[in-house]
Amino acid sequence: MGLLVFIDTIALCLVVSSALLQRFEQAPKPDGSLSFLVIGDWGRKGAYNQSQVSFQMGVFGEKLNIDFVISTGDNFYDNGLTDIDDPAFDDSFTKIYTSSSLNKQWYSVLGNHDYRGNVEAQLSPVLRNLDKRWLCLRSFILNADTTPFVDKYFTEPGDHVYDWSGIRPRKQYISNLLKEVDLALQESNARWKIVVGHHTIRSAGQHGNTDELVKQLLPILQANNIDLFINGHDHCLQHISSVDSGGGSKAWRGVVNWWNPEEMKFYYDGQGFMSVQITETEIDVVFYDVFGHVLHKWNTSKQLHRAW
Repeated sequence: MGLLVFIDTIALCLVVSSALLQRFEQAPKPDGSLSFLVIGDWGRKGAYNQSQVSFQMGVFGEKLNIDFVISTGDNFYDNGLTDIDDPAFDDSFTKIYTSSSLNKQWYSVLGNHDYRGNVEAQLSPVLRNLDKRWLCLRSFILNADTTPFVDKYFTEPGDHVYDWSGIRPRKQYISNLLKEVDLALQESNARWKIVVGHHTIRSAGQHGNTDELVKQLLPILQANNIDLFINGHDHCLQHISSVDSGGGSKAWRGVVNWWNPEEMKFYYDGQGFMSVQITETEIDVVFYDVFGHVLHKWNTSKQLHRAW
């Protein structure tokens, strides 16, 4: 699952696709800036260094005075949540991310492991009542809802059972979603456009490229000149051109398919997280490991256009 984030110096808007369009606004700081952390593939009841990553997120969340957190999916391993009473929600989320700096809104998307459980449970407002930080919705207007794109989950599910309620008929769902993404990007006048999805588009990790997204979603993102695509899924930290990927728990798979160095800016086969700081003219991205060490930095800027 995924969402697209419009960021400018006034607000962060996440527009949800429903009968009546619902809008979420994230107020910026007084100086017009926004900062947030990104994590993915994390829900393991504290194991596989999830707790250590959480601690460092709390440290840097305070240093950067973050406004919110984005989760790129695979929120609860191995098979999502069973229902709204599943203790995994408390054991993998509420009891783990306890730092005061992380007591901010979490914008969460769904990954393939989440689809193996009860998807409606993660989407339920009951969870938001249990922990006010939690916000996970099925289809955002600028949604890169990546799991339904991947053919193998439908044709080769193996022993896994996926909850496709609300997805079928699949072709129509994907077609409508791509149209919504394209239209919303075209209509946006935001200075910065960031798309968040669970699956990789391009990746040097174990899962590699997601061919369905390369074919269907990437041309739309390129045509609309997005600034970043942020994803999870491959349990590593990497920066490919303007595409970023992160992993918050189980990692170190020992798999890397090296790219042309002009495109592969950074690759780390381990756990960590990412920070993003945004002003009207700049984006600063930093990758951290489980100890809070800075592994990689990336920056891009845009000039202000003033009317004379």
